[in-house]
Amino acid sequence: MPASEARAEGLAARLSALGLTTRVESHATYTSIEAEVPEALPAESWRDVLDVVAEADRFGLLASSLAGRILWAAVNEVVPATGDVRGPGHQR
Repeated sequence: MPASEARAEGLAARLSALGLTTRVESHATYTSIEAEVPEALPAESWRDVLDVVAEADRFGLLASSLAGRILWAAVNEVVPATGDVRGPGHQR
C-alpha cells in the first residue's frame, strides 16, 4: 500500500471514530477521503474533525441542499527525490 494511501486510511479511520461515514479513493497523484457530515454533528466535535483533516495536504467542505455536507481531504503522493535536483545547468 502506498504511503499516501496508508496515511489517508489512517485519517479516515479517525474520522470514522468520530462518527462520520467515510470513503477513501486512490487517484494518480493523491488519495482522497470524503466524509458525510450530519446536520446533528455537535459543535464540540467540529474541533476534533478539523484536527484530523488539518493533517491532510488540503481539505475543504462542500455543502448543498441536495448532497448535504461533504468534508473532503487529500493526501498527495510522495514524489521520489532524484540524484540531481538542481537541474542540468547546475551540475558539477
